[in-house]
Amino acid sequence: VQLQASGGGLVQPGRSLRLSCAAPGSIFSIYDMGWHRQAPGKQRELVAAISRGGSTNYADSVKGRFTISRDNAKKTVNLQMNSLKPEDTAVYYCHAQYSSSQGWWGKGTQVTVSS
Repeated sequence: VQLQASGGGLVQPGRSLRLSCAAPGSIFSIYDMGWHRQAPGKQRELVAAISRGGSTNYADSVKGRFTISRDNAKKTVNLQMNSLKPEDTAVYYCHAQYSSSQGWWGKGTQVTVSS
């Protein structure tokens, strides 16, 4: 499964960004999808996930600010990030999971929140 992430960039604190991840050519609807991030010197962490059935879960640090959604027809998963904070600065990775032993990572996209 090839995952193509886009939408990162430099943004001021309090502003918004929208990340998108496309999985063309895949049977997208069968995957659980997620966004993870890794800040310098820190471990990669789950930011938000959406199951194949549409259930969502979020890291406590982003609840109320980030929204994950999926469009199975377009084979995309999106992460709307509002009220961004400097501590949201990280490389964001899209992830697709089919089973406990089958998962795929996309290339990361940099998000920098700074004034």
